[in-house]
Amino acid sequence: MSTAVESRLPGAVAAVHDEAIDTRRRLHREPELSYQEHRTAALIAKRCQELGYTVREGIGGTGVIADLDSGRPGAAVMVRADIDALPIQERGEGRVARSQHDGVMHACGHDGHVAIALGVAGVLATVREQWRGRVRLCFQPAEEVAGGALPMIEAGALEGVDRVLGLHLWAPLPVGRVGVRPGVIFSSADRFALVIRGRGGHGGMPHTSIDPIAAAAQVISALQTIVSRETSPFAPGVVTIGRVDGGSTYNVIAEEVRLDGTARAMVQAERERILRRIEEIAAGVTVAMRCESRFERGNGCPPVGSDAVMAELVRAAAVAAVGEENVDTPEPVTVGDDVAYFLERVPGCYFLVGAGDPRKQRVAPHHHPEFDIDERCLDIGIATLARATLAALELPA
Repeated sequence: MSTAVESRLPGAVAAVHDEAIDTRRRLHREPELSYQEHRTAALIAKRCQELGYTVREGIGGTGVIADLDSGRPGAAVMVRADIDALPIQERGEGRVARSQHDGVMHACGHDGHVAIALGVAGVLATVREQWRGRVRLCFQPAEEVAGGALPMIEAGALEGVDRVLGLHLWAPLPVGRVGVRPGVIFSSADRFALVIRGRGGHGGMPHTSIDPIAAAAQVISALQTIVSRETSPFAPGVVTIGRVDGGSTYNVIAEEVRLDGTARAMVQAERERILRRIEEIAAGVTVAMRCESRFERGNGCPPVGSDAVMAELVRAAAVAAVGEENVDTPEPVTVGDDVAYFLERVPGCYFLVGAGDPRKQRVAPHHHPEFDIDERCLDIGIATLARATLAALELPA
């Protein structure tokens, strides 16, 4: 990075500080669920247009793409940020912003992701005359249901893009720290359902019926052996049944039970094996108990992996932003993100920015009603991501 750009970066980051805070709080007050991010998308489009970006809306649904061309030949780098909220009722006292929509909140930091990406947009526009190539901002909907990345790719989001960058605010990592690692950082994430069908009847005469609830209980127990007895201790995997739906009252044997769950793995082959075994075990157990089962595979995404060269580039950007002593190599975690679809097609890096401070308050986990971020993370995210983007623009196209 040139000395001229380096000297201007701190001032450019400071100049977008207030707006980043304001954007994050506004989005936190007005969260929108997956596929419904209309106000969020409008806010993004308006700000990008003000900064001189060429904006396209409605990409893959409610996605927004904003391009800024330097007018000089070079690489094309995409910065991706997810924009949707979760169906959770927020709680907790002393917050700088609170959701005004009952049952909906930003419980994973996507409000901060948008604020950081727009901050980066402002920084890059400020130093536009000092970089080459093209920057694309990709504001992706429906990450929480792993449903937004592929439609955006199919709509052309990656056309002409050489590299991809993105970040996730991470509350378990203390604010002031950045986590970067080559290879896999997040697991695959798949939604599945098992529909188990028996024969209903009188709760006092179970021998005249075929009880799918009893079969479902055995299936749930048997599925745990996929990880505990079939998966290497050195190959992390998760099978979780998060919802059981069946029956109408206490004295009636149900006709049908539905199990909704998620499966996670760090390797694509393990991902497919675990999903296959869920279907096979459910089929075997239910047949043995005179029921029928149907396996339904829902939205999902592969593991999230970073290119080694891009990870080293981001690490250098993080060191410049927060100091080498504050840059970690985090262990992979079994959460998912459909940014994986971008990263399996184009070299890139997805990294973590610390967003919690246990000295100030209890740090609630992601997807929790009391989740919150320490807003000091926004400047760190902007500084690191802007530096990484500028460095990526210097790589060969």
